[in-house]
Amino acid sequence: MINSEYLNNLNKSQKEAVLHLDGPLLIVAGAGSGKTKVLTSRIAHIIKEKKAYPNQILSVTFTNKAAKEMQKRVSTILKTEAIGLSWLGTFHSICAKLLRKHAAATGLNSNFSIIDQDDQQRLIKNICKAENIDIKQLAPKYILAIIDRWKNKGYYPQKVILNKKDIYEKNILPIYKIYQQKLLDLNACDFGDLILHCVNILENNSDINEIYSKNFKYILVDEYQDTNFIQSKWLNLLAKKNQNICCVGDDDQSIYSWRGAEIKNFLEFDQIYKKTKIIRLEENYRSTQNILSVAANLIANNKNRVGKKLKSTKDEGDLIKLNCFKNGKDEAIGVADEIEKKLKKKYSLNNIAILVRAIFQTREFEERFLKIGLPYRILGGIKFYERAEIKDCVSYLRLIHQNKDDLAFDRIINNPKRSIGESTTKQIHEFSKKHLINLEVAAKKLIELNLIKPKAKIGLISFLNLMQKWRSDLKTKKINHVKLLQIVLDESGYSAMLKNKKDLENENRLENIKELLNAMKEFDNLESFLEHVALATSLDKDWEGKKVNLMTMHSAKGLEFEVVFLPGWEEGLFPHQKSIEEKGQSGLEEERRLAYVGITRAKKIALISFSMNRFYQGDWIDSIASRFIEELPEKNIEKNSFFDEKNNDEEDFEFNQDFENESEIRSPGWIRYQKKIK
Repeated sequence: MINSEYLNNLNKSQKEAVLHLDGPLLIVAGAGSGKTKVLTSRIAHIIKEKKAYPNQILSVTFTNKAAKEMQKRVSTILKTEAIGLSWLGTFHSICAKLLRKHAAATGLNSNFSIIDQDDQQRLIKNICKAENIDIKQLAPKYILAIIDRWKNKGYYPQKVILNKKDIYEKNILPIYKIYQQKLLDLNACDFGDLILHCVNILENNSDINEIYSKNFKYILVDEYQDTNFIQSKWLNLLAKKNQNICCVGDDDQSIYSWRGAEIKNFLEFDQIYKKTKIIRLEENYRSTQNILSVAANLIANNKNRVGKKLKSTKDEGDLIKLNCFKNGKDEAIGVADEIEKKLKKKYSLNNIAILVRAIFQTREFEERFLKIGLPYRILGGIKFYERAEIKDCVSYLRLIHQNKDDLAFDRIINNPKRSIGESTTKQIHEFSKKHLINLEVAAKKLIELNLIKPKAKIGLISFLNLMQKWRSDLKTKKINHVKLLQIVLDESGYSAMLKNKKDLENENRLENIKELLNAMKEFDNLESFLEHVALATSLDKDWEGKKVNLMTMHSAKGLEFEVVFLPGWEEGLFPHQKSIEEKGQSGLEEERRLAYVGITRAKKIALISFSMNRFYQGDWIDSIASRFIEELPEKNIEKNSFFDEKNNDEEDFEFNQDFENESEIRSPGWIRYQKKIK
């Protein structure tokens, strides 16, 4: 017997969404409003009312975790295993199932392989090699990113419309044509093909389209605001017959345009389906009212939204703290002190999160946490000193510091490429082992004995000469360790390698290296810096148990914490300058949605901060407080500021204090904010 209590556990809006079974339905589900509860209750109700058999319900999610959770909840409601829900899963898993049934319609066999990113890159590299394309100038990752973008738009090679602003697309299109043919030859497809091929089948085979659109009496879609063009098209083709499509999402949490998501799918849903019923879930079961009021006031500045008014089921809660710091280092100290002295007594560290706009921002927090022994974890990213480009830089410095560091030598001998292949490296290792000498000495001996191949010999001599020069520079010219790394990056060709290679990740790598240079300035010499790095990386591995969570706001979507810190709210950083430059008003609105997501991750306490100065590319610059700060409602905010007492004789001050010669001691952002609140 089905447990009918599931209806009694729903609020009025949730119950309305579950009971409305006929026609298209758009559920505008605010943060923490119980959308998964509604979706699973709706599936159970359809089965209970015998509106459809389980295999006539298509339920689509974005992650396997979400799909499993839905299966589990439906089973709990039905008090039995949710047998027959064979069409509940992710976009890709359902499309793979459908495609295997009709593979012949796309020239594939039903036992086709689905290749991963490594396989994709290997295939692209082989194509580039055969076509004499320099992958140093056009990286495989970049080529695949463009191909994926085309597939998300529904373009096979013959239908691609080139973007005239992107000078590389015309060079990538011929590669795309060869790539697609190679996939067919291999009887394989990539993730993008799974949906693209399914859409192609449904569009060009009316009999197959009829079978599925007739079979799926009900379609349910989770996180609809994150769908891209091809996903939306696939859903529309399947909903053509019965039109019983229910899409759940929150336009205010649409933050993935950079990976193809199109918010207009959500905003224009009722234009595609004329008889759409719109239900808003506005009761929030996660956050206090103060947190929701701040988030609502901020997001109300966006024009392109459906709109809703979130109400908390909890009490008013603490005011949101707004902190101003002298600089980024003080910000990290202030956050660490707040956690160490106050919050960790009341909350588990696992329930405390620091959400940043860009992953490189975690560096100063990591440094501080390591210093005071506060355990942390990086979610959705790699710890600062574990990133490949940082390890490369540190390896150069380690080998300069002492030539016996074989691990460092091994890492950088052919990084960037110097024509020193595996056979030469193996030869050096064997000679080193036989004569009980370190790798650098072994390399020199092999050159003296003329045992290295000519091409590799040139590269090896160049590397060893540079290493000798850098050691001499450090000793005789008495340059500091920061200047030394800058010279190494230039003369080794490492900087050029990152700048010249058209790769989507290299911009972040360059930013991380700039942050490393900033970090090095806090140490007196190379030796003390290298010791710090060694301790930092070893400590990271030893920590266990409860830890503070560090992650980007993008990575935090779908998560919740008792306490959330939101640092770095400054113009250029947040909202990010690149988003505004590339997308204008739509970019700004997405940044604001990201702020909304960040704030609504907090259940009880939210702390927003900015600093008056940032150390950027070797210089101190005045920071301008984010425009988002001006959009926060004063009645829900508690304003404070923190200063490092060791470096500043001034006492801590409040936001509403008056100053003489204010312009001399405050940044433009500070002054602008002062005028606003006065």
